[in-house]
Formats: sequence, structure tokens, C-alpha cells
Amino acid sequence: MAGRHPMDARARTETISRQVSEALAGSGVVVDDVTVQPAGRRRLVRVFLARDVSGLPPEDTTSRVEPLSLDEIAEATRTVSAELDGSEVMGEAPYTLEVSSPGLDRPLLTRDHFRRNVGRLLTVVLAAEGAGTTTGRLAEVRADGIRLIPDGDAAGDGDGLDLPWEGLTRATVQVEFSRPDGKDL
Repeated sequence: MAGRHPMDARARTETISRQVSEALAGSGVVVDDVTVQPAGRRRLVRVFLARDVSGLPPEDTTSRVEPLSLDEIAEATRTVSAELDGSEVMGEAPYTLEVSSPGLDRPLLTRDHFRRNVGRLLTVVLAAEGAGTTTGRLAEVRADGIRLIPDGDAAGDGDGLDLPWEGLTRATVQVEFSRPDGKDL
């Protein structure tokens, strides 16, 4: 490669994320995360997609966001594959592409992550010294934090717990086999 320097892993990941995001613009699907890792002589490219919530009105802090359907993931996979195949970002080395939505075990890190999970049961690690964890149903995602309905208050009649963003250390969605709204996960 005379005159060309191979792209480092971080730059490659950022470039893939940018290019794929541009290719998916307007589809209702956004890139949540991209990882690239060696896998023998190949590289494994994982692209995690999520529902685009940027079009929700700012005052809408409580409506549920439907997860991506299999058809939407399949269509997005074709778009991602075509974008990577038509780009030089992967170079000459072969790669394997995996496209999916983030699993329930992935921590919620951004406001959009929380927004996509309104109505779900969360376990939240609190930032305050000795505060521990709390579990509750995510009722609202506001600019200043979240509101949880304590676990066991399925009707949502009790007082909610308002948690500011700076009061959260970590949050994860809990697996539920039968939700109070009648929808199984």
C-alpha cells in the first residue's frame, strides 16, 4: 500500500458508523453501536440498530416505542451490507457482517436508550453512596431524568420515583415473560 496507511480500528469503527448512519437516514432506523473485531483471518463487524426516536415531540415523554420488526432489520441489513460493500472502509480483508438490535443485556447509556424502553421493567444502580439499586417500570423520560413506578405497583397508582440523570450509575432492562400490558417479550 504505497502512500496509503491502513485505517486504525477506532477510525474504521467511526467511519463505518457514520457511513451506515447516512445510508439509513430517513428509514426510521438508527445506528446504536458498531464494533469491529478480529476473527481469525476475517473481521467481525457488528452493527446494532434501534428505532429512531428523534422525531418524537419533545413533550412526548411517556409513549411506548415499538421495537424494530424482523422485516425492518432485514431491510436495514441489506442497506448496511450494500454500503459496506460499496465502500473502501473495510479494505481488502474479508469480513463477516452481523446486524441486529441491541439485546436486553446491554446497559441503557443515553436518553434515547431510555426513551425506547418506556413501559419496561428496569433495574437501576443509583449513584448515591450506599443507595444500592431499585427496580421499577420506566414511566417517563424527561430532559432532567426518568420516572420509575416501583416494582409491584403494576397499576401505576403509587408514587413514582423521580431520578435525575446524575443519580443513575447503570440501568438494564429486565426480562419479563408476561408484562402487565399483556405483551410478552
